[in-house]
Amino acid sequence: MQDNYKRWVFLFFLSLIWGSSFILMKRGLESFTAVQVGALRVSIAATTLLVFGYKHLRIISRKNVIQLFLAGLLGNFLPAFLFAKAQSQLDSGITGILNSLVPLFTVIIGIYIFKIKVKSIQVLGIVIGLIGTLILIFKGAEVNTDTNYYYTLFVVAASISYAFNSNLLKKYLYKEKALSITVSAFSMFLIPSLIILFSTGFFSEYTFHPQQNSSLMYIAILAIVGTAISVAIFNQLIKISSPIFASSVTYLIPIIAVSWAVFDGESLHWMQFLGTGVVLSGVYMVNRR
Repeated sequence: MQDNYKRWVFLFFLSLIWGSSFILMKRGLESFTAVQVGALRVSIAATTLLVFGYKHLRIISRKNVIQLFLAGLLGNFLPAFLFAKAQSQLDSGITGILNSLVPLFTVIIGIYIFKIKVKSIQVLGIVIGLIGTLILIFKGAEVNTDTNYYYTLFVVAASISYAFNSNLLKKYLYKEKALSITVSAFSMFLIPSLIILFSTGFFSEYTFHPQQNSSLMYIAILAIVGTAISVAIFNQLIKISSPIFASSVTYLIPIIAVSWAVFDGESLHWMQFLGTGVVLSGVYMVNRR
């Protein structure tokens, strides 16, 4: 499969997987705290990757240990906790919409810190996508007046973290295999996540209640499919495209997230559909050759 075609296939599947992650977090938070959801997500994903991909630890270059640690921290560990914390107060649709800020931060960080070159049409696409995002945000605020929008700062922090990670992968780890990066980055944070999970009293408080079992199942799906498998796909997407193209998946995520939100009974204004159309226009412009 040619890279140009493959990258669009990867982009579609990532948007489908990550767009569904917010409703999965919402279900997990029905029984567990935000810290527990974040720790469970990282520990289950890391364990799964180590069981099935431990051989890939042997082929990673030792000179990239620091970069791999940063990739694990910025691309996996911190966002897992930040998004769970945000969604403890925000609707899943709103959280998914705000996640589309990642490409904007990717461009800004890429230009001013990593010195990457972008075309004016891509910058314009980012701006248009951001306008669409703002339409979605403000209309969401009008519909959901009881939402604590202070927690949107956690999504902003997670978006900046993802943006750093995208540029980091492209600049320093492009020669490494995608699965090797994923296994190595997650394995570094298995023990810390288990320590955090233990400190919350999770193991002593878990009573195998049906509601807890259901929430744990949703978190496991989130960790294995929405984290372990999808991050491997994302790392491969970075290698065959660019940080800007890869981060544009976050423009498609709101469509899936909002669809789940509506299905789950969350409110949605018709202007938010307009905002989604504007967002898609921005995606097209960002990815024009």
